Amino acid sequence: MSQWNQVQQLEIKFLEQVDQFYDDNFPMEIRHLLAQWIENQDWEAASNNETMATILLQNLLIQLDEQLGRVSKEKNLLLIHNLKRIRKVLQGKFHGNPMHVAVVISNCLREERRILAAANMPVQGPLEKSLQSSSVSERQRNVEHKVAAIKNSVQMTEQDTKYLEDLQDEFDYRYKTIQTMDQGDKNSALMNQEVLTLQEMLNSLDFKRKEALSKMTQIVNETDLLMNSMLVEELQDWKRRQQIACIGGPLHNGLDQLQNCFTLLAESLFQLRRQLEKLEEQSTKMTYEGDPIPLQRPHLLERVTFMIYNLFKNSFVVERQPCMPTHPQRPMVLKTLIQFTVKLRLLIKLPELNYQVKVKTFTLDFFVVPINTFLPETIVNTMSIEESSNGSLSVEFRHLQPKEMKSSAGNKGNEGCHMVTEELHSITFETQICLYGLTIDLETCSLPVVMISNVSQLPNAWAAIIWYNVSTNDSQNLVFFNNPPSATLSQLLEVMSWQFSSYVGRGLNSDQLNMLAEKLTVQSSYNDGHLTWAKFCKEHLPGKSFTFWTWLEAILDLIKKHILPLWIDGYIMGFVSKEKERLLLKDKMPGTFLLRFSESHLGGITFTWVDHSENGEVRFHSVEPYNKGRLSALPFADILRDYKVIMAENIPENPLKYLYPDIPKDKAFGKHYSSQPCEVSRPTEKGDKGYVPSVFIPISTIRSDSTEPHSPSDLLPMSPSVYAVLRENLSPTTIETAMKSPYSAE
Repeated sequence: MSQWNQVQQLEIKFLEQVDQFYDDNFPMEIRHLLAQWIENQDWEAASNNETMATILLQNLLIQLDEQLGRVSKEKNLLLIHNLKRIRKVLQGKFHGNPMHVAVVISNCLREERRILAAANMPVQGPLEKSLQSSSVSERQRNVEHKVAAIKNSVQMTEQDTKYLEDLQDEFDYRYKTIQTMDQGDKNSALMNQEVLTLQEMLNSLDFKRKEALSKMTQIVNETDLLMNSMLVEELQDWKRRQQIACIGGPLHNGLDQLQNCFTLLAESLFQLRRQLEKLEEQSTKMTYEGDPIPLQRPHLLERVTFMIYNLFKNSFVVERQPCMPTHPQRPMVLKTLIQFTVKLRLLIKLPELNYQVKVKTFTLDFFVVPINTFLPETIVNTMSIEESSNGSLSVEFRHLQPKEMKSSAGNKGNEGCHMVTEELHSITFETQICLYGLTIDLETCSLPVVMISNVSQLPNAWAAIIWYNVSTNDSQNLVFFNNPPSATLSQLLEVMSWQFSSYVGRGLNSDQLNMLAEKLTVQSSYNDGHLTWAKFCKEHLPGKSFTFWTWLEAILDLIKKHILPLWIDGYIMGFVSKEKERLLLKDKMPGTFLLRFSESHLGGITFTWVDHSENGEVRFHSVEPYNKGRLSALPFADILRDYKVIMAENIPENPLKYLYPDIPKDKAFGKHYSSQPCEVSRPTEKGDKGYVPSVFIPISTIRSDSTEPHSPSDLLPMSPSVYAVLRENLSPTTIETAMKSPYSAE
C-alpha cells in the first residue's frame, strides 16, 4: 500500500494535521494525482543537489502535463483549470530555485510518515505532546493579536503627529499674522480675541503633545513587554521545535508567522522612531515652558532604538542546520573534507535590506579536537528575498567544507586518529545591518555539531546529536558531554520511533517499543524511568559485544538498503523477543511464520515458523539471521518464496505458508518478488551456448534430533532443472549427505 493510501485511511484528527502542511508551495491535488511517482523519487537527496533537483522539477512538470492530457480527454473542466494554475505557479515559483521544491516535498513526505507513526503509537509521545499543547497555540494567537494591535496604535499616533504638525502650522500662521499687524490694531478687541485664540491653541497643542507622548510611551511599554516575554518565548519554542525536527520529530512550522510578527514590530518601531524625530523638529520650531517633548522624547527615543537593536539581534536565526548532502537525514554531523550546507534567515523582511546584508561565516572552536579542523577561510554571502509566496530574507551556504590541519611536529602520531564523537562544536555567522542611520552587528550560531574524520564514526556521532537534542533546550552547551544528563525512557523511545519513520518510512508501534524498552531496562512498561547516555551508547548489551545503539543503527541500515518495501508495508514484526515470538506462533496453523530482527547478530533478520510433530507436539524453527552480505546476493522476498527445508526422510519443501497472523505468503510478498520461479527445463543447445540459467536456492536441513536448521540459510547455486532431476532420482537421505559434504556452501 502506498504511503498516500495509508494517509487517506487515517482518523480525522490525523487528517487535519496532514491538511495543515499542504499549501500553494505543494498543493494536495498534486500529491494525490502523482502519489506513486512522487514516493518513488529521492527528494531528500535532491534537496541538497541542484542538478538532481532541476531534473526532478522538470519531470514533475512533465508528469503534470501528462495528467492534463488525461483529464482533458475526460472533459473535467474544474480539474483542468486547477492543474493549469498549479503548473504555472510551480514553474514560476521554483524555476530559479529547484532545490526548494525538493525541500518542500521531502518535508511533506517526512511529515506524513511521522503522522502515520504517531497514529500507530499507543498514546501521543511526551515530546510531541509538549510541542502541540493548547497553551502554545493560544500564545501564538495572542502574540499575533498584540502585534497587530501595536501596529494599529502606531498608525493612530501617526495621525496624532500629523495633527500636531497641522495645529502647529496654524498656530505659527496666526502668531506671525499678529506680529505683522500695526501697533494700533494690536490694542483692538480683535487683537485681544486673537491672543485668546492663540492661548487656547497653545493649550491644545501642549495637551496634544502630552497625549501623543503618553500614547507613544504606552506603545513602547507594550512592545517591550511583548518582546521580552511572549515573542521571546515563541522564538525559543521554535528553536526547540527545530531541535526536535532535526532528530526526526514533527516539522518546525511557525517561522513564517514569526517573520510576520518580527517584521510588523520592526516597521512599527521604525515608524515610532520617525514620529519622535518629527516631534523634535516641531519642538525646535516652537517650544515653551513646560514643553513635554524635550523632557520625554530623548528617553523614549533611547528605548525605541534599544528595542530595534534587540529585535534585530533575535531575528537572525539558522533556518536550516548544517547538513552534509550525502547524509540528509543526519544533520549536524559533519565530516572533514566533505561539503555541507546551512541556511540563515533574517526574520525582519524589509525591502531596504534586499541584497544589502552580507553574512560572514567562521568557526570558533574546531581547533580543540585531536585533528585540528577549520573552515578554509571566512566566506561571505549576500542575503536576498526568496522568490516564493512567503519570501524570506535569507542566504544559503552550499559549499562549506571543514578541512584537516596537520598536527604539530610533536603530535604527528595523532594525524590519523579518530575524532571524539562526543566533542561538540558550533559554527558562528556574523552580519551588519545599516538602516535608517543605525548600524547593528548581528551574530548567531548553529546548534552544536559533531565532527568526524571517518564515516564509521557516523552512527555514534548521530547518537550524540540525538541525546543532546532530546535532553536539553540549551542551544550552545558545548561541554554537555562532560556530564551528560539522563533521558526519560518515554522520550527516548518516542525518538527511536521517529528514527524509523523518518529514515525508513515507518515508525514503531507499541509492541515494538515495548520490546525495545525491555531490552534497555528489563522492564515491561516504558512509561516511567530514566536511561543514561552510557547505557544507550557506550555499554555493551548483556552478553553481547555491541551497544544498544550500534544494534539499532545496524537494523536501520539493513532496512534502508535491503528490505525497505517489506518494512514499509508493515510485514516485518521486527522487534519481538524469542519468548514472545513463541507465544504468538504456538496456536497458529502449521507453516505460520514471522520476521524478526536478530538480537545476537548486528544487522540481521531471521524468520521463525511453527509446525507439529507426528505426536502433535508444537515445534518452532528459526534460521540463522540473514545479514546484508547474504541479502546482497538474493532479495529477501525471493528467499521467503524459494526457501526449502530437508527434514529427515522427507522431500525438500517450503515450510513458510502464512505470514503471522494468517496472511498467505504470496499475498503478502508477491509484489516484491524479483521474478517468477523459473520453469524446470533440461539442458539444450539453444540459448546462451547451451547453458541452463542457474539460480540461488536457500536450503536448510533439520536433523531428526533437532528442531533447528542444520545449515541455515545456505545458498546453493543450482539450476531448477538440476534440482528437479535430484528430486526425481535421489532419495532425501542422499541429498542430505551431499549437503553435508565439504563442497556444500557454508
